Amino acid sequence: MYSRFKNLFAIKGYGLFVVCVLLVGIGISITMPYLALYCTEDFGMSAGAFGVFTAVSSLTGVMMNSFIGKRSDGSLDRKWIIIAAAFSSALGYASYLVFHNFFILLIIVSLLSGLGAAAMPQIFAYAQESANESQSDDKTFAVSTLRSLVSLGFLGGPLIGTIIMGAIGYKGLFMGTSIVFLAIAFLLFLYLPKRKAVPKKKSEPGSLSLKSREIRYPFIAFVFLFALNAINGINTPLFIVNELHGTHADVGFVVSVCAGLEIPMMFMLGALGRKISNQTLMFSSCYAAFLYFIILSASTDSWQLMAAQLLQATFVAIVMGNGLTYFTALLPNAPGLSTTIYYNASIIGRLVGNLSGGILAQSIGFRHVNSVCLAVAVVSVIILWRTRTHQEMKAAAGH
Repeated sequence: MYSRFKNLFAIKGYGLFVVCVLLVGIGISITMPYLALYCTEDFGMSAGAFGVFTAVSSLTGVMMNSFIGKRSDGSLDRKWIIIAAAFSSALGYASYLVFHNFFILLIIVSLLSGLGAAAMPQIFAYAQESANESQSDDKTFAVSTLRSLVSLGFLGGPLIGTIIMGAIGYKGLFMGTSIVFLAIAFLLFLYLPKRKAVPKKKSEPGSLSLKSREIRYPFIAFVFLFALNAINGINTPLFIVNELHGTHADVGFVVSVCAGLEIPMMFMLGALGRKISNQTLMFSSCYAAFLYFIILSASTDSWQLMAAQLLQATFVAIVMGNGLTYFTALLPNAPGLSTTIYYNASIIGRLVGNLSGGILAQSIGFRHVNSVCLAVAVVSVIILWRTRTHQEMKAAAGH
């Protein structure tokens, strides 16, 4: 395993991306736990207004991401796309300290964070191209390792944010995050080689378009899967306290167990990329989610949820660690577009999950939310299976 990790750094720019991706995770998670508190308590937004603010900025990110992603595989230099995105993120976080009108802040943050949303997919697209150039036979492991570093950053970032919040307050949080993204832009400016993507030939046989069934169906399935994860994050703590009569310590333990298992699971599943296809792994994630929500639906005590976190960690590790390589395998000649599709699915899925999680819990009860999630997991399996069947039919027709 050590030699496999060592070989990853033979990929051009991989060491730089390790640092930058870890910093992205830390930077976002410094501010994320306190953003809702700042907007509602300090800025003066209502809970509904904050929901609108979050939805608009997220959807703007999807639109900007799509616009950039479609063009990033052409003649644009990926280095400057990533630098511009990181710089825009820095300005976006600093805007919270400058603008104190809701509509002005909404417009400025939506535009800047929308441009900033392109940073991660373009970093992964660059890494994918570097892996192709180096003729690495461990591309899945390389990508999943980078993706796991985002989660690692999310483990340390909230602690750093707590320290900054206690010492300086909100000003320190937003300035700290801005400085992190400026540091990323500076590192990329100094050490990342320029790269112009080679446009894919329109006549290339076997190419897939964004409108094709093989892309559209997995995109919908991933929106559902990311929504499941978001709903679970909202509902499970409330379910433990209100239905199972557990303690806040139980909630913290369940969340910690899952988070602690996710990263080693990402490494392990990424290492299996040579032996197990991405399609098989995606089916496995749906089956893990299926079993997980069955357990939650029937659970009567908090310890049962703690034991089930291995299934939840498996689900999250595959969707977040191997999901990216699933799309890059579908669009191997368009790394910018494939990573953009994946990240757009994650943004839309989280938005749908965050908006629907609370509504479902209030309307049908915390336990029944798990039954709805179980049904969504089944639908996701069916969608992925239909995609698989269609791909096999095309492959058979080609012989």
